[in-house]
Amino acid sequence: MKRLIFPMLVLIMLFTYGCNINSSNITPPSSKNSSTKSNKSNINSSISSDPIQQKINTMTLDEKIGQLVIAGVDDFSNNEHSKTLINTYHVGGFILFKQNIDNTNQTINLLNSLKQTNSNSRVPLFLGVDEEGGRVSRLPSELKKLPPNKSIGKINNTSFSNKIGQVLGEELNSFGFNVDFAPVLDINSNPLNPIIGDRSFGRNSFMVSKLGIATMNGIQSKNVIPVIKHFPGHGDTSVDSHIGLPIVNNDLKRLNALELVPFSNAIKSGADMVMVAHILLPKIDSQNPASFSKVIITDILRKSLKFNGVVITDDMTMGAIVKNYNIDDAAVKSLNAGTDIILVCHDFEKQTSVLNAIKNAASKGTISQTAINGKVYRILKLKQKYNLKDSPNPSFSVENINHKISKLLNAYM
Repeated sequence: MKRLIFPMLVLIMLFTYGCNINSSNITPPSSKNSSTKSNKSNINSSISSDPIQQKINTMTLDEKIGQLVIAGVDDFSNNEHSKTLINTYHVGGFILFKQNIDNTNQTINLLNSLKQTNSNSRVPLFLGVDEEGGRVSRLPSELKKLPPNKSIGKINNTSFSNKIGQVLGEELNSFGFNVDFAPVLDINSNPLNPIIGDRSFGRNSFMVSKLGIATMNGIQSKNVIPVIKHFPGHGDTSVDSHIGLPIVNNDLKRLNALELVPFSNAIKSGADMVMVAHILLPKIDSQNPASFSKVIITDILRKSLKFNGVVITDDMTMGAIVKNYNIDDAAVKSLNAGTDIILVCHDFEKQTSVLNAIKNAASKGTISQTAINGKVYRILKLKQKYNLKDSPNPSFSVENINHKISKLLNAYM
């Protein structure tokens, strides 16, 4: 009898202990469901509390597509074409050229008029210009000209370069511009290059990085968005992309060692927007120019260099594109490759054709709604960062700015 009692006691203890372990590890179904609901509630709360996402949720498809295009203006005034681009197509912004700029007051009035036309929109306009200094200058002749980057490179002083950027930013901000398609971060590695030349700071990647970033930061300090260009490097071309399609036979190893260095450093230093060039690099992507190459935009710029800002193409009406590709197809391919904004600087028919092509692609699902929303989010986030508004700009003293320019140049040159 004693032999039977002892094993029975052991079995009873084990059974009781085991039940306690199991019961302590069981989560009641109501508790688990409560946790899941709580997590979903937190996620939904996070999304609903994001004002940018809230705005995107209320935007129509046309409004979203409009944000993906920056267009040009026909002449010196805000005419029916530019008004249609705003009121019907909801474009995200405009770029001005010499053909749009006559004098200081006219330029201010034009920008104010564009902003007034857009005043009913919930999203302010990007208003940009190519103002690099040197031969690429669009501002009125009343303003004293700044030296080209080559001259700044010879002085090789980051303080000077930063102050040049500050002057550029102050000039543009005074007119009402909020985007400067500068600085150029191309390395002047090819002496036969017909388009870069003195627009580059020089032939040394580290000097170009140092001076380019200083200029970029100077522009940013005046609440103007700088656009670093022309990714992945336009310095080793022998063809002007305004006329034809340049072909560059450099591989990724070469790009990483030279051309990409300034862009990589600028991205680490807070670059907001990158312009992608119309150049074909057969050793990287034999089919598509950089401006609509997924390898170059998504794999290299986005993933490898970790750029999370806004990507814009160079002008899609340049010879490199219109002489070799269908502009509508190129625009759609570019967006699918990873760009956020298509730049269409000239020709109202081309501008509306591109906008309609993007809408058609979105309607068919060729461009996904998720991708469109992601692009619009980056664009609105940048506009919010710089607190862009469509409020009019008053007149300003050209003499004061010219005095600052003269003082700066006398100090360093």
